[in-house]
Amino acid sequence: MFLGIDTSLATAVAVVEADGYVVAEASSADPLGHAEVIGDLLAQVDAAGITHVASGMGPGPFTGLRVGIAAARAFALGRDLPVVPVVSHDAVALGRLLDAAVTGAPDPGRFAVVTDARRREFAFTVYEGLDDDGLPVRVTEPALTPRDDLDARVADLGAARHDAASVPAAMIALAAARAVAAGRSIGPPEPLYLRSPDVTLGHTPKKVRT
Repeated sequence: MFLGIDTSLATAVAVVEADGYVVAEASSADPLGHAEVIGDLLAQVDAAGITHVASGMGPGPFTGLRVGIAAARAFALGRDLPVVPVVSHDAVALGRLLDAAVTGAPDPGRFAVVTDARRREFAFTVYEGLDDDGLPVRVTEPALTPRDDLDARVADLGAARHDAASVPAAMIALAAARAVAAGRSIGPPEPLYLRSPDVTLGHTPKKVRT
């Protein structure tokens, strides 16, 4: 049983069995209040039998993304569970591909998962189909591009644009479950920050009076 956590956009948590059955899920659409709601959401979905913690690793903003990753690592540490990193865009792609398969909708073909990175920039990753392990095939790695260049870059890659306003925690958990079953690592060990934090350490030490 996998606990999925993602704060790359809004805040979402879910508990999913390895076969994809969603035991519980909860989310908040507030893109800024991650730290304020993550504890309550985890309390809502906490269930006996969790064996792994799946953490959405972004791409996402520095402040929001680290809340979910810290929560995932703390939960796992407290219960001596492994953490499975997942690229957040992979979860969106998996959800879209499974939805098409379940509803009988046309195959989406090659498409770009696009998320708003603010500051007139977007993050995107291009996908095409599922592999033999049931995981989305990543054609490109996550990248950041100016808003005005996005459509041209996606078109050059032969992809259709798919904008995502949220990342489903259930798909974070399911992607992790499929990766573990296949003995694969699908996410990076470190966060995929969109950009460096605005606050940086000064290069000159401050003088302290005694």
